[in-house]
Amino acid sequence: MLRFESGAYTICRIGVGVSFLVLIVTVLTQVLGRTFGSSPIWTEELTRFAMLYMVAFGAGLSLRSGDLVNVDVVCEYMPGKWPWRLRLISATLTAMLCAYLIMPAWKYVSIGAMQTSPAMTLRMDYVHFTVFGLLVTLLLFSVFRVIRMVFAGGDGKADTREDLV
Repeated sequence: MLRFESGAYTICRIGVGVSFLVLIVTVLTQVLGRTFGSSPIWTEELTRFAMLYMVAFGAGLSLRSGDLVNVDVVCEYMPGKWPWRLRLISATLTAMLCAYLIMPAWKYVSIGAMQTSPAMTLRMDYVHFTVFGLLVTLLLFSVFRVIRMVFAGGDGKADTREDLV
């Protein structure tokens, strides 16, 4: 399981990096275009698409490290094992919700095959895939967190790559 989690972690990190690189180059192209005349019309779309992919790859990583937005003011001040239990319940419910939404998300992706983006004429299923990808990464990393919590103890966070080795 550690090898599988390590592979998912690496793929998501590369995905975030590539998406961010595309975002930087596209925004730079847009800014330079505006500075020296007019920017290409496709830069606006590609910026949005790159951001969607960055979020899809990054959501699971954020869950893994515990960096997702959290309202834990009440939970952390509860006595005994309650904070741990609530984190376990939260990770379990996240996994269940993502599993429930996988098939509707795939249907949403397949609908996109019949559409194209206005400026780039890119098939929208490539863009809609980000919703499916986000659910898959959240599902994977929430399941990994539950397994870590149940079998390894602790809060289930894995902050660094060394945690997997």
